[in-house]
Amino acid sequence: MRIVTRGLLAAVLLAPVLLAPALLAPGAALAQTRVGEVSTTFRLVGPNDKVVVERYDDPRVPNVSCYVSRADTGGLSGWVGLAEDPSRFSLACRATGPVTMPSGIPQSESVFRQSSSPLFKALTVTRILDNEKRVLVYLITSTKLVDGSPFNSVTAVPAEAPAR
Repeated sequence: MRIVTRGLLAAVLLAPVLLAPALLAPGAALAQTRVGEVSTTFRLVGPNDKVVVERYDDPRVPNVSCYVSRADTGGLSGWVGLAEDPSRFSLACRATGPVTMPSGIPQSESVFRQSSSPLFKALTVTRILDNEKRVLVYLITSTKLVDGSPFNSVTAVPAEAPAR
């Protein structure tokens, strides 16, 4: 009975620590699909550091998928959700079918956002329209409450002329 009580007490005490990252970043979007990951650093305690590849489908432009590779910090702090991931990432967006230049969307719009630390740091993918060349440009940056990072990556997806 005592062992069960201790286990229950430990679960109750750990729940706020494990849930804190989700509560602190309520608007943080999760990847639609994790495509894969590669370990980069062995950690004796907690998960290894790794590079993860995730796919996001543009919610307002059909047939555009963006692939983000990003650093994911492991160890004990990563395991409990308290690690700050470094601002190292790459972005590639591709047409997975016919893409038409959408009407009614802004010239520049935040498309995806994913928290990369428990407090105020996020990766943001912004879609920018190049109407002259009929191209959708996607830019990934790291943002913080006070300052962002100069690290960025850009990719472009050509759009077909709309059917008449």
